[in-house]
Amino acid sequence: MSEREDSGEGLRERKRRRTVRHIADTATRLFVERGFDRVTIAEVADAAEVSVNTVYNHFRSKEDLVLPPEEASPRRLAAIVRERPVGCSAAAAVLDRLRAEVRGRERAVGLTEGFAPVLRMMTAAPTLAARLHDLGDLMVAELAADLAAETGAAPDDPLPRLVAGQIGWVHALVFGEIGARVAAGERPRDVAAAVLALIDAAESVLSERVLGYAVRNDQKRGPA
Repeated sequence: MSEREDSGEGLRERKRRRTVRHIADTATRLFVERGFDRVTIAEVADAAEVSVNTVYNHFRSKEDLVLPPEEASPRRLAAIVRERPVGCSAAAAVLDRLRAEVRGRERAVGLTEGFAPVLRMMTAAPTLAARLHDLGDLMVAELAADLAAETGAAPDDPLPRLVAGQIGWVHALVFGEIGARVAAGERPRDVAAAVLALIDAAESVLSERVLGYAVRNDQKRGPA
């Protein structure tokens, strides 16, 4: 592939990402203003000045406009664990990532300015609330499967599921705390401080077996 072709491909990808972000931001604004269930895809397309087909080319469903698969992925926990460095356990990898995201007040954990109205909109929409609930279960299931494969656990060994469940509990606890505090109108920096303390407390009650489970001891990566 020539440099020109590679450059052109990069430009196309950047344009695609801008289009996706523009459509999602437009949809979110309309959903916040009027409610998720009261806005149609056609209205989103009209406000974003694109065709309905363009919206569906980038988003398979209306819910994806708020919870795009690449940001709200069932593979989130499994991916974090899979990318952990040598010497790091599964639980430590997730705790480290959560701390980094909270300290950075990242979009991934809902700590950006102005997120409170978006959160209220999401929790008020039954389909979005249900999707968030299901997403948590799927994250734990994906992580459990990866841990079982990586550690070579027997099919009837409950440990991968138990460890994944504990990690999922901390993850859900953090997001629930952020959601409650953001909805109450607390400032992102104050929420971040409180949630970092919560992560420390959660880590202190996890057993040594959970904290020391699946420590990476070489450069091998788990399932993709």
